[in-house]
Amino acid sequence: MKLYSSAAVVGVAMVGLLGMSGCATKSFVREQVGIVDQRVNETNSRVDQADSHLAQLDRTSQEALDRASAAGKLAEGKFLYQMVLSDDSVKFPVDRASLSPEAQARLDAFVQKLKGDNRNVYVEIQGHTDATGSPEVNKKLGEERAEAVRLYMNKEGVALNRMSTISYGEQAPVAPNNTRDGRAQNRRVVVIVLA
Repeated sequence: MKLYSSAAVVGVAMVGLLGMSGCATKSFVREQVGIVDQRVNETNSRVDQADSHLAQLDRTSQEALDRASAAGKLAEGKFLYQMVLSDDSVKFPVDRASLSPEAQARLDAFVQKLKGDNRNVYVEIQGHTDATGSPEVNKKLGEERAEAVRLYMNKEGVALNRMSTISYGEQAPVAPNNTRDGRAQNRRVVVIVLA
């Protein structure tokens, strides 16, 4: 009888120990699952950020491809004529891209000539600046000037797909930048018409 009750006590003790170790195992598993869940969430977040970045790169790549196609058209085209809008007629103020009434009048006449020629032409609009300011600011300002001309010409009836813009910033001066008159000449937009 003593042997039986000792065996029973040992058996109950073993079951108790196993039960307690089972509890420890469950909490350990819960803790590990929590850690894994957190890592999965962090990974999903990184994947979402990477997807967003890839989508932005895709848009940037498409824009670059569009510009390259436009450059290809330009390279294939035959030069017909050009118009230069400089500070004398356009009066681009320093650090500004807005078109003066004089510039709009010259563009109106230019657009009428384009329509009168009644030809399939391609127009490249080049924005230039003087050397005042940083190269980055001048590149952006040159683009804004060219874009102002492109949007105005579109409003007057020239199709957007027939025009492209490019900014040279301060890189292609036509006069020295060390004089007021030279800087004024360098603040310009050149409109080139190609067949």
